Amino acid sequence: MSLATEFKEFAMKGNVVDLAVGVIIGAAFSRIVESIVKDLIMPIVGKIFGGLDFANYYIQLSTTPANYNGPMTYEALSKAGVPLFAYGNFITIAINFIILAFIIFMMVKQVNRMKNEAPLPAPAATPEGIALLREIRDALRK
Repeated sequence: MSLATEFKEFAMKGNVVDLAVGVIIGAAFSRIVESIVKDLIMPIVGKIFGGLDFANYYIQLSTTPANYNGPMTYEALSKAGVPLFAYGNFITIAINFIILAFIIFMMVKQVNRMKNEAPLPAPAATPEGIALLREIRDALRK
């Protein structure tokens, strides 16, 4: 069997295609959740804690270069090569993960609920010969 044939069989299996669809949808869904966290949730959380953007919460680990004249923001300093301990960015990503994990949990919970609600198939009718043999057996016991 050639390598191309083996690869084609592998790629056309249902599980691989389902996985590919899941990864694509997951990436798009992740961007939606990232936007919800960045654009809706973090401004509210930042306002409550006295700041507008957690991404700009950092600890500068060394001095800025002598010729640096830019703003003292996380993005500008990291582009300038200044080492930063960016705990604010980590908080944003952690909140993003928690929300994404919760949403996936709720989706899996609903799928499992729908699977459990599916009616069980009715048991197959007992063949006539088996039923007759059972009647004979029960009559002999008496």
